[in-house]
Amino acid sequence: MPAPRFFAKEAIYAPPGFNRWRIPPASIAIHLCIGSAYAWSIFNPALVKVRGVVASAADDWTLQQVVWVFTVAMVFLGLSAAVAGKWLERVGPRTVGIVATLCWSGGFVLGSLGVWLHQLWLLYLGYGVIGGCGLGLGYVSPVSTLIRWFPDRRGMATGMAIMGFGGGAIIATPLQERLMQTFYQPPIFVDSAAEVHVTTGDSGRRFAMHGGARREVVELTAAEAAKLPPGTRPGVYLVGTGDTGVGKAFLVLGAVYFVVMLAAALSYRLPAPGWRPAGWDPAATQTQRLMLTTHSIDASAAIRTPQFYLLWIVLCFNVTAGIGVLGVAKTMMSDIFGSSLPTIVDGSFAATYVLMISLFNMLGRFGWASASDHLGRKLTYAIFFGAGVVLYLAIPWIAVQSSARPSVMWLVLFYAVTMLIFTMYGGGFATIPAYLADLFGTKNVGAIHGRLLTAWSTAGVLGPWAITALRESARRQALERLAQAVSPGRFAERFGADTDQLPKLIEAKTVTIAKLLELVPPGTVDPSATLYNTTMYLMAGLLAVGFIANALVRPVAARYYAAE
Repeated sequence: MPAPRFFAKEAIYAPPGFNRWRIPPASIAIHLCIGSAYAWSIFNPALVKVRGVVASAADDWTLQQVVWVFTVAMVFLGLSAAVAGKWLERVGPRTVGIVATLCWSGGFVLGSLGVWLHQLWLLYLGYGVIGGCGLGLGYVSPVSTLIRWFPDRRGMATGMAIMGFGGGAIIATPLQERLMQTFYQPPIFVDSAAEVHVTTGDSGRRFAMHGGARREVVELTAAEAAKLPPGTRPGVYLVGTGDTGVGKAFLVLGAVYFVVMLAAALSYRLPAPGWRPAGWDPAATQTQRLMLTTHSIDASAAIRTPQFYLLWIVLCFNVTAGIGVLGVAKTMMSDIFGSSLPTIVDGSFAATYVLMISLFNMLGRFGWASASDHLGRKLTYAIFFGAGVVLYLAIPWIAVQSSARPSVMWLVLFYAVTMLIFTMYGGGFATIPAYLADLFGTKNVGAIHGRLLTAWSTAGVLGPWAITALRESARRQALERLAQAVSPGRFAERFGADTDQLPKLIEAKTVTIAKLLELVPPGTVDPSATLYNTTMYLMAGLLAVGFIANALVRPVAARYYAAE
């Protein structure tokens, strides 16, 4: 078969008697692969220590920089999904699925090169831009295909695919952790801090003599070493030696996703024109459907209605609140509870937390979407926003209590609160297509939904930016307060510079919260747990705005109806 014919839409029409249940596994497989994006935070601790390996070196990327990779991917997911609908209808899901495969797996390969060369722009281009396009193309092709095969069970069909996207991190989290552990190599250990003369350079970097040469080093405290792989000793390590394993993990993941997604894309088939499931009467089904309107509204008309922009705000703010936390989930768990409960909240526990987020995200997509058939879409979103405000405001309170009075009870409460938040985050994605169909009719809901997904792109910027920028501001304020509590003599002895050099030392990552806590008077509270408080207040405010926008939604005026 010539290549053009192989990729033509007409080449994948299924023959008579084709079993439509062969399609869901392929669709779910693609969504599980691209849904691994929700496990991005697993990479964060390694990406901020590519040079130092056991601790961040001066040239290492910051958390804010690496979270922006996830942000860029979410932006291009939304943009590519918004424009791919028309192309999908023209070329069919096989071609779109193959392009999605090349983009997603290729993004990992290019990202691996960025890690190896320590070039952040390659990581942005690879995982962020190219991989993000793969996310968007991979997102729309399975949903469209399943709707064609299951016109009698649209909710179930889309629920299966979207649930797969939400659950991708369940598989990706342990896989990514295992790969990084396999490829991890500790850096060269110089000696304990007491045995090594470490000096501070003009740039705030730390240096020590090793092998007859002056080499840049990082210093690892006992508290920091306890969070790393077993056997890691506190002391002085050479920068630029060892391997976090993240670059090689990217390569393996790219190869695995290429094989799985390509096989799934080649399995796509479309029903022949005019095909219907046996015994299905679309007219009878339509009369039983509860909708706010029985009319159709064109996509071009829909974007002129206030309802479209109200729902844009609804989706954007619901996603903003959840996606920001998703991007730093593992880091946030370690920051809030790593010091107060170090024997429980280690790296493995934080990774499991990311996995559980994926599970509840997935369950929320199916559970809340199903519940909305009975509650109504408007009431369902009112629950999302009303309960969300309370839940987000509860997180700072839990963090303060855990820091002041460490207890497993606060960890359990935090776990419960955040898991409930993520059911509503996932439920928002799964419920919005039905909300659009209620308001604008089912005929053009795909095109309207694609345009609404620009809200996802916007949220992909707002959420991670807010949580990382506000966290960084809180971290610097905490460092300044802790430094003021240290005597000038002890500070100069420990860091080789006076406190007036603090901004430079912070920039070079020489001064950290963990290192200052070793110098402050006994009883000083570790501020790590409260680094996210301002962010949570902001998210609660956004959800309050979303609640108002949802309350203002009314049926679409008759002047927007398409001619029947």
